[in-house]
Amino acid sequence: MSSAFAGLARLTTSYRVRIYPIKAVTSFRRLASMGALATQTVDTTKRLEALRSLMSSSEHNVTAMVIPSEDQHMSEYIAACDERRAYISGFNGSAGTVIVTLKDAFLFTDGRYFLQAEKQLDSNWTLMKSGLPDVPTWQEFLSKNLEKHSRIGIDPTLITAADAESLETSLKAKESHLVSLTDNLVDFIWEDRPPRPANKVFPLDVKYSGESHQDKLKRLREELNKKPYKAMVVNMLDEVAWLFNLRGSDIDFNPVFFAYAVVTHDNSLLFVNTSQVDDVVRTHLGDPVQIKPYDEFFPYLRGLGGEVDLSDELQVLVGDKCNLAIVEAIGRERITILRSPIADFKAIKNETEIEGFRQCHIRDGAALTRYFAWLEEQLNSGTQLNESQAADKLEEFRSELDLFRGLSFTTISSTGPNGAVIHYSPDPADCSIIQKEQIYLCDSGAQFLDGTTDVTRTWHFGNPTDEEKRAFTRVLQGHIAIDTAIFPNGTTGYIIDSWARRPLWEDGLDYRHGTGHGVGHFLNVHEGPQGIGVRIAYNSTALKSGMTVSNEPGYYADGRFGIRIENIVIVRDAQTPNNFGNKGYLKFEHVTLSPIHKKLIDASLLTAAERSWLDAYHAEVLDKVSPLLKNDTRALAWLERECSPL
Repeated sequence: MSSAFAGLARLTTSYRVRIYPIKAVTSFRRLASMGALATQTVDTTKRLEALRSLMSSSEHNVTAMVIPSEDQHMSEYIAACDERRAYISGFNGSAGTVIVTLKDAFLFTDGRYFLQAEKQLDSNWTLMKSGLPDVPTWQEFLSKNLEKHSRIGIDPTLITAADAESLETSLKAKESHLVSLTDNLVDFIWEDRPPRPANKVFPLDVKYSGESHQDKLKRLREELNKKPYKAMVVNMLDEVAWLFNLRGSDIDFNPVFFAYAVVTHDNSLLFVNTSQVDDVVRTHLGDPVQIKPYDEFFPYLRGLGGEVDLSDELQVLVGDKCNLAIVEAIGRERITILRSPIADFKAIKNETEIEGFRQCHIRDGAALTRYFAWLEEQLNSGTQLNESQAADKLEEFRSELDLFRGLSFTTISSTGPNGAVIHYSPDPADCSIIQKEQIYLCDSGAQFLDGTTDVTRTWHFGNPTDEEKRAFTRVLQGHIAIDTAIFPNGTTGYIIDSWARRPLWEDGLDYRHGTGHGVGHFLNVHEGPQGIGVRIAYNSTALKSGMTVSNEPGYYADGRFGIRIENIVIVRDAQTPNNFGNKGYLKFEHVTLSPIHKKLIDASLLTAAERSWLDAYHAEVLDKVSPLLKNDTRALAWLERECSPL
């Protein structure tokens, strides 16, 4: 065991995996996940008092606790039973880390959530605005701001091995160290904690996936042979689902299920709550895939070395997002930590998946058209609708579409100042009435058997101001710059991010989120490793033909309005007159089909090329979506009007 892990020896021998009772739930719950439930503030005084009592007890004796957002699978979006950070802090945005000391409490989150956190945190908390000057990361805070000889409690299933190792190194200067806790202390104080979902798992037919799970396993084994590795542990839920062509509904909006997998050269093992697996799934997987109970995963890992004859040269591959408990169960000296090859396989869609993306976005475009036409009619007639009622109507239109399986995240339906809260979503019990004379921002998406959608449109059903029109036009110009980009193979999203911001920068404007994220195929709406943004991690993955990514620049005037325009695009090979360096060149193919609001455009700012792009895009939307609206004359007339040339 390396010195970086010296303080963590207790972790897996006594760690208990809990299986909770089955709870009947709908496929995808609307009131959670990506969007934030508006602005409620929770009184966390008693929760923090109870937690600190446990921290200071002789049994645990820790001076600080780290409470991250993720679950034991390092999921970005998690089941309600794993929302420990939200429970202890009252902040329910999707990203953030909490540090609780015996006296203070800190929440670290990024620019997407500053406004939301300010509204949701009570007086017990200090908001640490990650990314701003002089604000440390939570990791830096532990090593620089805590007192010497601090004992920092962690749940080893909720922290990556890489983070733990770097933290232990950085803490040495303060003679502090991490303390691995057998049980998560938040669980002890969490009253009425929801049970862990255990919904039925189902196969995804190869007519949608485009590749059998047998062929995917063969590809993975070929990758293992290159080093060579004796086995791979798969802990990310979307990677398990993709590898075996299975889907589930254990996490709202994400068609995944709780499971681990271990793939050796001879065996494939799937660790899952066996009550979730029926004969259809067993037949789909076939005899070569062994199904094991979920709670046998860690005991199996502790015996893996003997089963596959591990050594310093013949190791187990784990992804860089695996939790510390996995690494310690196998033994650090027997582990190689790298970016998961499954993440790279999954990121590049095959032609069946790409065609699925095209088709589901056409259908999705029809639902969006019906919705925006309906919403405009309601507002023009004087009907009062709140943001939640409008979101429900959009979900109703989507639910009527072929192959629909649920939403891909909570609909962000926001009017006026709420649009400036980047990941806002309305609370049905307390949300705003949509105002005709305010900007309306709607970010929404759906899960279909043949793909996943994510689209943002910004509308104004009254008379927009010159400021609003100019800002919208700058966002549109950035959107067009990405859509029309041509770049050589080897280019990353980190490099091209500034192309989307340049028009905004000309006016001294910007936005505090990435320009684009990867999108799964009937999987998580956020998918890596590719993306477009200023995060340095995006510079480690070149964009490749077949990758999907969003194109979503925006601008947010705090307290007044928000603007975002988002399409999903697919990286494709580009034919160029020349091929300098023999690199080959790439471009984007957009698949989202929904009008961009012309009323918000200041046409005097657009170049001739930008005007041509907009007219061509609208002609494409009309051509592909209108055949699905033959039985809805209102929506068809609205679409024809909105898609007319600028």
